[in-house]
Amino acid sequence: MQRLRLAVLVSGDGSNLQAIIDAISTHTIQSEIACVISNRKAAFALDRARKFSIEDYYIGIGNYPDEKERNEVLYDTLIRENVDLIVLAGYLAILPEKLIQAYKGRIINIHPSLLPKHGGHGFYGIKVHESVIHSGDKLSGATTHFVELGIDTGQIIYQKTVKVAPDDTPEDLAKKVLKVEHQLMVATLVAIESGIVKIGSEADQNMPQIID
Repeated sequence: MQRLRLAVLVSGDGSNLQAIIDAISTHTIQSEIACVISNRKAAFALDRARKFSIEDYYIGIGNYPDEKERNEVLYDTLIRENVDLIVLAGYLAILPEKLIQAYKGRIINIHPSLLPKHGGHGFYGIKVHESVIHSGDKLSGATTHFVELGIDTGQIIYQKTVKVAPDDTPEDLAKKVLKVEHQLMVATLVAIESGIVKIGSEADQNMPQIID
């Protein structure tokens, strides 16, 4: 069983962060959250981190307007916190190439659709669910995947589905998928800790799965 130091990067409310915190409190997840980082100063996720005495950092345009400096501060913070695994939990910013290469196979993301459908540039938040409904898909869900240089193109780890009802609005679907995201995030981290899902140099040996 691996006990990892996690960095959770988030831009908004942080409900997936809360799911991780709750799973740690019940010992479902054995790892610890080393830090929470947001690119938005007002992100409620930072308040969640403070409530549980987790190191929190705002690293965004407001305090680091120069993109190069901002990326260096983010990279240096992760190194200083001795992070083993980076978890993108609703982080609406593109990671710099240097960071992705340095943490290859050790960055995971959660996306609110069944990738590769409804993913890539411009597919985030409610726009994903609008796209699903517009396409007429009968199933949606969430995906965890490894992060590479492309947007939402990394190797899929796990997926979990939800049914799209004929009368679902994008907001209805978003609520359904969010519940699934919380379950999928925890299941993915448990699988990484137990070695079922390999990280680092062995990450490419993983096979995507649909989980119940």
